[in-house]
Amino acid sequence: MTVSAAALQSRRAHDRVLHGWYMYDWANSAFAVTILSALFGPYLSRVVVPEAGVDIPLLGIHALSATSLYGYTLGLSALLVLLSSPILGAIADSTASKKRFLMFFCYLGSFSSLMLFFVEAGDVWLALMLFMLGNFSFVSSNVFYDSFLPHIATPEMQDVVSGKGYSYGYAGGGLLFLLQLLLVQFHETIGLAEVTAVRMSLGSVGLWWGGFAMITFSRLKEPQITPSGKSSAQLVADGFRRIMRTMKLVRSLRQMGLFLLAFMIYNDGIQTVIAMATIYGSEELGFDTLTLMGALLMIQFVGVAGSQLFGMLAKRFGAKVMVLVSLVIWTCVVVYAFFMTQPMEFWILGAVVGLVLGGSQALSRSLYSRIIPPSASAEFFGFFSVFEKFSAIWGPIVFAVIRQLTGSARLSIISLVAFFLVGGAILTLVRMREAEAERDTLESALG
Repeated sequence: MTVSAAALQSRRAHDRVLHGWYMYDWANSAFAVTILSALFGPYLSRVVVPEAGVDIPLLGIHALSATSLYGYTLGLSALLVLLSSPILGAIADSTASKKRFLMFFCYLGSFSSLMLFFVEAGDVWLALMLFMLGNFSFVSSNVFYDSFLPHIATPEMQDVVSGKGYSYGYAGGGLLFLLQLLLVQFHETIGLAEVTAVRMSLGSVGLWWGGFAMITFSRLKEPQITPSGKSSAQLVADGFRRIMRTMKLVRSLRQMGLFLLAFMIYNDGIQTVIAMATIYGSEELGFDTLTLMGALLMIQFVGVAGSQLFGMLAKRFGAKVMVLVSLVIWTCVVVYAFFMTQPMEFWILGAVVGLVLGGSQALSRSLYSRIIPPSASAEFFGFFSVFEKFSAIWGPIVFAVIRQLTGSARLSIISLVAFFLVGGAILTLVRMREAEAERDTLESALG
């Protein structure tokens, strides 16, 4: 075999691995779009939760709205991720089991999503339990999915590869959402009640997620290490010890600490906008299902181009600069949302969100992947998820508390400006060259 033929074969094999990685974004974005962003919130508020709200007498809580229940459940699932992901990441790194953890959480989440089909009016606690388990699995699986990035792309290509992954996600999630939108819109034509069409749409997420993920699992290869031969109990104990050792090392890494602090704050705003947008439009603004679903569908297809665009601009101007640009746009988004009253304004807002959403998330992921040691990528993406989900605990809860206290979600949405401004200010202090030097030092220490 000639050298050029061997190189071509190697490139094709690598492209196959990349495609497998992209396809997981295609698969699991169905949960992000349909359940997190589009259908579950309005279904919870309009069908599952009584109009008078829910009482929890043991806690002295009365008339909890669907918005508040949704926010508290998101916060609880984020707390579970915060407690579990660093330890599981450390175990995955030391046992070469990133792929197995990815598969486990993928299928746990897809099963939980499938079971949402059986949730009907009044099934409040069943709905919240399945939603919490699905969201916990969705985020946990992404820890291990993201941890493959340093292994499949060189540092100079990680912005582009990360952006392309997000573009696959927007395309896949958008395609399924289009089919769901047609099902809900024309439910009478095919003899279905609207509630049944929505339940079918929620359940279809599990089939889409679990089905397309099989492409990922057939192509993505586990980075190989020498097996330790230790028992499960020893591996868990080693995971805790490794976490403690890494935490001591991380405390000396100023640039990584600054980045994680900035990310934790600005991501709080982003995640809260994503999670609360449709329930805000449904409960606060009274927009109909077609407006909410149609605008979110548009976000998916604008997001395909937006994530690619931000990836290309990052090659020219730098990922950090483009993240800062995205935060300026996010600030404008929430100010606009505060004053919004008409459905057309929701469509305009959706177009802007679609442009900036994928870029801000993809570039944050690739920035972080460039400053962590590849040999401990799952562990460090576990830390990443801690900061991501620690922020996600407080954003929805603060949103829910303000809504509960004031009776209006408009003050909740405008409060998010602070997250973007403070997070962006801290991000300006991060020095990427120093961060990469710290990464190399840490890699040697962990080796």
